[in-house]
Amino acid sequence: MFVESSKKGILVGLKTTWTLGKIIFPVTLIVALLQHTPILPWVIKLITPLMNLIGLSGDAAIPIVLGNFLNLYAGIGAILTLELTVKEVFIIAVMLSFSHNMLIESSVATKVGVKLWIVVTVRLGLALVSAVIINLVWQGGSDIAKYGMVPVKNEEVTGWAAILLEALEKAGIGIFQLAIIVIPLMIVIQILKDLQWLAIFSKWMAPVTRALGMKENTSTTLAAGLLFGLAYGAGVMIQAVKEDGVSKRDVTIAFVFLVACHAVIEDTLIFIPLGIPILPLFLIRLGVAILLTLIISYIWNRTDMAKRKETAYEHTS
Repeated sequence: MFVESSKKGILVGLKTTWTLGKIIFPVTLIVALLQHTPILPWVIKLITPLMNLIGLSGDAAIPIVLGNFLNLYAGIGAILTLELTVKEVFIIAVMLSFSHNMLIESSVATKVGVKLWIVVTVRLGLALVSAVIINLVWQGGSDIAKYGMVPVKNEEVTGWAAILLEALEKAGIGIFQLAIIVIPLMIVIQILKDLQWLAIFSKWMAPVTRALGMKENTSTTLAAGLLFGLAYGAGVMIQAVKEDGVSKRDVTIAFVFLVACHAVIEDTLIFIPLGIPILPLFLIRLGVAILLTLIISYIWNRTDMAKRKETAYEHTS
């Protein structure tokens, strides 16, 4: 049984890698090339005035833009090169925890069936609102942040041939990283399915998914995003949506939760080198995710009830 399950898992993993790779490779290549053009500096200059409104200096635009165009590691690397206060670093960390790697993760969300505008609006909205609230509520944190690590500085690449080669290398590594995560993951998931363990897990998670306004067959999708993030967890999520019959409503609500709180362990722990308190960061992400999901689920249910009543009225009249 394990051999057959492994074969199925490898096949699904390869298909998923191909599906996501068609997004990740070109996006990574384009962004890597953009880093060597005036476009990113222009975007940074464009949003610098917004920084003052949320309690940040103009320099804070650099990690925010890099974090959103690339990933959290790029954003953190940029923070480590700047002299910022503890409060500024915490605000940037909260913003980037909600809104990072936007191009790839938002594109991946569309593969699961979630509308692009929903993902982008929720992530950017949470980032901006959280920054405004923290800036207004927190009166401390004026000391200069002391970072626990010093980033390794890469040599500057010059010449378009070298730049293109570096961009292709980054894009290729992105696909390789995706494959070495997704394929073993799909094998494990397939084995767990064949052993009926995922059914047990779904039942165990049922109270949680129901409390958040979703059916229990959403549990695999939810767990994949929580543990592995939107990009790497997307393979499991795409498969779960297909095989578990997750409705469009439930997958949208699940993604609303996950855009606020995905890869919750990794994405929280990687902020440790910044010397900021990570427990509040974790609690903010989890609390906002639960609250937002409950609100969206409630509104959706009320809208569905109103539509059903209207339909019933039309049939009786």
